[in-house]
Amino acid sequence: MLITASEEFYQDGDIIIEEGSSGDWVYVVNSGTVEISKTIDGKKYIVARLGPGEVFGELGFLGSVPRTATARAIGETSVGILDRTYLDTEYNRLSSEFRTVLSALVKRFKQMNDRAVEYTSRKEFRTQKTLSLNYADRAAFVDAHTENVGTRGLFIRTDNPFEEGEQFLLELVLPGLPNTMEIKCEVVWARKQGEEPGQANGMGVKFVEITEEDEQTLKDYLSP
Repeated sequence: MLITASEEFYQDGDIIIEEGSSGDWVYVVNSGTVEISKTIDGKKYIVARLGPGEVFGELGFLGSVPRTATARAIGETSVGILDRTYLDTEYNRLSSEFRTVLSALVKRFKQMNDRAVEYTSRKEFRTQKTLSLNYADRAAFVDAHTENVGTRGLFIRTDNPFEEGEQFLLELVLPGLPNTMEIKCEVVWARKQGEEPGQANGMGVKFVEITEEDEQTLKDYLSP
């Protein structure tokens, strides 16, 4: 039986947890329904709907990461906040090695969840054309290439990817065009050495700022 320290009550539409916010409280649904959703490119995507007895908010506690999704009450809903002292005591009884494993699992789950939602929401056409690009790394200017590009983002093959959420300026080169495209990007997910055997190391990025002219030029180039 889950031990709760307090109970909170919410009306229909009330936000319990907001995506991107800090916090590591863990909740259990006592009554009603809690909707879990993520926002991609300004559009809301529902990940799950939880009923009585189901737990949410655990990633913040186990992995010390910002809230990965928004939790919203559907109808009149009550949630219990799990006793933090009890959770800390039980967690600290684990060996440091097992806590490290749990943290790694949380990070991997977050990456998989973000990637799944991104792929589900993606409606653009993507192609396997190889394009040259460059960007400023922490220590030097990097020449690289992509084999998976769309009008909203691309995959950069690299053994030294940036961390999720980092933003940087990318210069993309299209064959036959005299000028490069300067695009502000943000890392959506990163795959580092040894994390996924058989998969290329690198980072998936989304375009944060791109001119209308460059976007149209890219669309025309990628059209089948």
